[in-house]
Amino acid sequence: MALKRTHKRKKVSRMHGRNMGSHGWGARKKHKKSGHRGGTGMAGSGKRADQKKTLITKLYGNAYFGKQGVTSRKTKRDTRQRINLEQIEKNLEKYGKKNAKGWEINLEKYKILGKGEIHEKLIIKALEASKSALEKVKKAGGEIILPAKKSKEK
Repeated sequence: MALKRTHKRKKVSRMHGRNMGSHGWGARKKHKKSGHRGGTGMAGSGKRADQKKTLITKLYGNAYFGKQGVTSRKTKRDTRQRINLEQIEKNLEKYGKKNAKGWEINLEKYKILGKGEIHEKLIIKALEASKSALEKVKKAGGEIILPAKKSKEK
């Protein structure tokens, strides 16, 4: 048979350890409720969390700040890879092999853009090419081979 407690100890006698009741704030009266104790973890790391910026960038990198996520479904990002003629000219050994015909370069996933000058004869396989790139390569004695376009017949 359990005895009922008739007298409850006062709060003062229960909470008189180091920092008890005051929760480290000094005065107890203004810091009783949870609103004064801040948050846990990443709470408060919103707009003005300058004090947490270094912590956030170390943990999450720079992807934490700014806009991410869904954009409008109408606006699709252009993910085609592009390369300029000047980059190809600088790195010929990296991109192609030299033959009797000239430099054969395989860039089938790239669109060739016309920035820069060409001094070598280039034969480039590419997905797409700009008009200026086609003209410059032809002028140097080479050619850009593009995949045949499928024509829509009704």
